[in-house]
Amino acid sequence: MNDFEKAVVGYIGEENLNKLQSVKVGIGGAGGLGSNCAFNLVRSGFKNFVIVDFDKVEYPNLNRQFYFTEQVSQAKVLALKENLLKINPDLEFEAIVKRVNSDNISQFFDDCDIIVEAFDEVKSKKMIVDEYINSDKFLVFASGLAGWGNTDKIQTKRFNDNFYIVGDFITEVSDDNPPLSPRVNIVAAKQADLILEAVLEGRV
Repeated sequence: MNDFEKAVVGYIGEENLNKLQSVKVGIGGAGGLGSNCAFNLVRSGFKNFVIVDFDKVEYPNLNRQFYFTEQVSQAKVLALKENLLKINPDLEFEAIVKRVNSDNISQFFDDCDIIVEAFDEVKSKKMIVDEYINSDKFLVFASGLAGWGNTDKIQTKRFNDNFYIVGDFITEVSDDNPPLSPRVNIVAAKQADLILEAVLEGRV
């Protein structure tokens, strides 16, 4: 147990840390949702991750994603791994630079206990639902997080014991509703908190 993990034990106890470190979290997408959900999970004590994204860090990402100017042009998952290891240097972290599709999704996420949907495209969200809705995996999705204000409208919908969606379910990204850090981070943090709660309560 490293010094960071010892500090986390001071808040949640060793038994709970062991629970968090016994599960594997898969995150599809390393943008605003995926990168921020990941750092919340790491800070909470989670240790075992698979994160998949084909994209690179760009300057327009920096207004809401967990990256820094010196990482522009790097693969997002590799930059994210670098940043998360600065929190806990002993992470078990598989960073995969690929686009997730229906042909390869199972090879990335079949051995995960938890899957975080953090994609931009509706078809990618649907792909994860189609693949895992009837599995025993804990699924956390997002819908509606753009713009600013009205943060009390960001809610959690529970579809069954293992499937949750976070957002306002209305506000999609557009010229009038750009993706900005506060609302994106609220959704990402709520995704992480749902996962934390489920694992600590023994539902995963």
